[in-house]
Amino acid sequence: MKAELPELELIRRDLERELIGRKVKEASAAGMAALPRYKNRKSFAAQLEGTKITAVHRLGEYLLFPLDSEDIFVIRTGEGMLRRNANKDKEEKGTEIVVTFTQGGQLRYIDEDGTGEVAVVPKDDVMSEFPDLNDPAIDAIDTPLSWLSFRDILEQETTTLKEVLTNGKVLVGIGPMYADEVLFDAGLRYDRKSTSLSTQEVRRLYRSLVETMHNVIKYRGTTLEDRPWADVFGEPGTFDQHLQVFGRDGELSPRSRTPIQRSKFKGEWTYYCETQV
Repeated sequence: MKAELPELELIRRDLERELIGRKVKEASAAGMAALPRYKNRKSFAAQLEGTKITAVHRLGEYLLFPLDSEDIFVIRTGEGMLRRNANKDKEEKGTEIVVTFTQGGQLRYIDEDGTGEVAVVPKDDVMSEFPDLNDPAIDAIDTPLSWLSFRDILEQETTTLKEVLTNGKVLVGIGPMYADEVLFDAGLRYDRKSTSLSTQEVRRLYRSLVETMHNVIKYRGTTLEDRPWADVFGEPGTFDQHLQVFGRDGELSPRSRTPIQRSKFKGEWTYYCETQV
């Protein structure tokens, strides 16, 4: 499962508390799947071993760990997972990278399908080595934005609201589920043209976007049967208990007490209430 924006931010916050000041004793890779920039596993390990993590940042969908060696440990998780483990814990299937600290256990990267990437690069080369980091996509958690700037984005896109919300080149890490929740909270239909909103509706949509992302963080992510999210400690999130429309077709809407609707849109189910306009 690819982590979305609120889950990525949860990972960053948890690892910030867990890893700053930790010194790497040993780094190992099961294979080369997560190391496309390297010729062998030893060269990756050599860059990490003996270094200390000084900070934990997130830029879009990338996690950045500055090291006291003036390098940055970079992880693009893809559909993989990061876990904090004790050294003695059994390794999960698909464990690609294990970073062992002199004190404080391990950080493991698990990616059965080879969708992510791990590397250590000089701090001055990060933006050039990972061009996606230069992506101007808006981060609804990390980047304060005026409603005027958000209106400009909507007017530039000239498409439907759900397409704007789920476009990774426009907004970081928002999938169909969170888009449906944001649109319900804002009272706007998924197929409404992004250029058709009034000033009040633009403000409401942006507020709903930010508030929904922070609410997901508050409840530590969303774990569903077909979306097996778990945090770095292996614990599931509970935002599924607070979903208002997604996956709840036929149930009574919390706003109108009429059944929540479900329609196919761009090949996927979209969930909404008849009060959305």
